[in-house]
Amino acid sequence: MQTKTIPAVLSIAGSDSSGGAGIQADIKTITAHRLFAETAVTSLTAQNTTGVRAVQDATPAFVAAQIDAVFEDIPPAAVKIGMVSQAGIIEAIAERLEHWEAPNIVVDPVMVATSGARLISDDAMDALVNRLFPLATVITPNIEEARALGDGREVATAHDQERLAADLAQRFGCAVLLKGGHNVNDANDVLAVPNANRKANAHTTWFRHKRIETENTHGTGCTLSSAIACELATGHELVDAVSLAKDYLTGALAAGLDLGHGSGPLDHMWGY
Repeated sequence: MQTKTIPAVLSIAGSDSSGGAGIQADIKTITAHRLFAETAVTSLTAQNTTGVRAVQDATPAFVAAQIDAVFEDIPPAAVKIGMVSQAGIIEAIAERLEHWEAPNIVVDPVMVATSGARLISDDAMDALVNRLFPLATVITPNIEEARALGDGREVATAHDQERLAADLAQRFGCAVLLKGGHNVNDANDVLAVPNANRKANAHTTWFRHKRIETENTHGTGCTLSSAIACELATGHELVDAVSLAKDYLTGALAAGLDLGHGSGPLDHMWGY
């Protein structure tokens, strides 16, 4: 019998019982890219398209054990990290990824809800910035998350968006994909890659896409970040990886899947 191998991608994130975001969205995205999905579950949620009803976090030790089990047997070619609400879990993730010298780490810093409410505590945000960002190839904040990471400045124009992305990239020493939306540049995102000369400006690249008019956007951030991880796992350079991931997300939104009574999920398998 003929055998084959394919790259694996590890998602470290929470479980969404409705299947639209978190671990479930990541598994679907990785599978749609014809790669092998692995997971380390940071929390369980009881939720659907209308909202979250309950959350049960895993212990830091259990998250670390999941990561070790994955790397010991089928080492991933890329890692995507989603919402992690506890500083202890963040520390455990960072420590184990350092130990295993994990490549191609994509961090989706889920800190602010669409309503503007903070989703993680100050100590968890500090751990995110000081422990995970230094390990990241790229972080993927939206406008409100980027403002929370920065100085809270107003982002009203494309210039504002680009400048904030560049400032964050130089500050954190990792690439920053600052996502548009929220009435800023529609679906246009900007990638800032830090300059080795810390006194020079970061290099920026724009990704311009037509905005898809749909209310079914649950899990878009999870999907984009895991798609970027997939493209990095297959050997694409960062700019190309982001461009291909944006194309995939646009297709998943444009497919027009309509499930549930609230903000429904994307069609992750739109290409099949």
